[in-house]
Amino acid sequence: MKLNFSERKGVFILSKRLLVLITVFALVFSLSFAGCAKKEGAKEETKEPEVIKIGVVTPLTGDVATFGQSTKKAVEMAVEEINAAGGVLGKKIEVVIEDDRNDPKETANVVRKLIDQDKVVAIIGSLTSKCSLAGMPIANAKKIPMISNASTNPKVTLTGPYAFRVCFIDDFQGQVMAKFAYEELGAKKAAVLYDIGNDYTKGLAEYFVKSFKELGGEIVAEETYQQADNDFNAQLTSIKGKNPDVIFLPDYYQKVSLIAKQARGLGIKATFLGGDGWDSPELFKLGGEAIEGGYFSNHYSQQDPDPKTQEFIKKFEEKYGEKPDALAALGYDAFYYLVEGIKKAGKVDSVAIRDGIEAVGKAGFSGVTGKFTIDENRNPIKAAVVLKVEGGQFKFVKRVEP
Repeated sequence: MKLNFSERKGVFILSKRLLVLITVFALVFSLSFAGCAKKEGAKEETKEPEVIKIGVVTPLTGDVATFGQSTKKAVEMAVEEINAAGGVLGKKIEVVIEDDRNDPKETANVVRKLIDQDKVVAIIGSLTSKCSLAGMPIANAKKIPMISNASTNPKVTLTGPYAFRVCFIDDFQGQVMAKFAYEELGAKKAAVLYDIGNDYTKGLAEYFVKSFKELGGEIVAEETYQQADNDFNAQLTSIKGKNPDVIFLPDYYQKVSLIAKQARGLGIKATFLGGDGWDSPELFKLGGEAIEGGYFSNHYSQQDPDPKTQEFIKKFEEKYGEKPDALAALGYDAFYYLVEGIKKAGKVDSVAIRDGIEAVGKAGFSGVTGKFTIDENRNPIKAAVVLKVEGGQFKFVKRVEP
């Protein structure tokens, strides 16, 4: 059948209109789909994670590996307890533990990895001051709260507002041991021997010297060494000639044991004093009789009758077959301090968690190493204990309040 001109024109116009309608419909559909996809994508971006991922940086190998292993055990025990009780904010906790080998360069590397790759919302660590001073500036720049369990150098929390700790600091620790030496031991002359390249040992030595002098004591010798040194006979011979009543050795257990043996080998009779770096069962194995009768400041005592402390010791010993050292206790406290901060924040957001940690610290936190509040630099104000190395044990001597 043939269509005349008018009919053909009508069909053309109708087809054109139909094509326009189809095009418009397709455009509207695609825009609507894109809008829905965008909304779904936006919703996905703001959705909170299914788990709360927390990083842990600690030396599992290297010269203070026993400290890192203690911290790891305590953190894992805390995570098990918290998850068994339902988690935090209805979510399970997942930890990513990294070994920094007590090497500041490695600390920086693993902190970046935890933040950029693992997407943690907070970090526990590092353990030593030199490593925390390398890692905390990175965490601060990324706005990730970082709580050290054992870095005592005052500079650590000055790295930024996201830096916290659960241990007392070196100026207090130095004062405690200087006062104990002068008033309790009756020491009038003291010598100091420390690692010049370590922020922890250097800072602790400086505060001990300052406090001992202020009390009226005399510092008869200040000798130093490098971390790699193993022969201390020259420094010890010089110290022996000054005949000190006490020798302050603010280093970790391996170095202290080595120095003590060499000192006794030279006939030095002075009492050895130190800081929390002594706290390891390895001190007895390495130091033997040479370290017997020494005293050091620490964060807690296994003989503390506080029910919370004794319950922690019982659970740790049942789980691992050994009593927890101070590093384990501090690691446990650091983790629970963080958890309380997350609860206070009410959401899994690193900025809110930072504010939550600070709020908990200002209100007061009670842990297995004691109760504390934080000062303006987020440093705990808490007591120290003095322990004596005696018969293969660390015996409680006294508690010193701030």
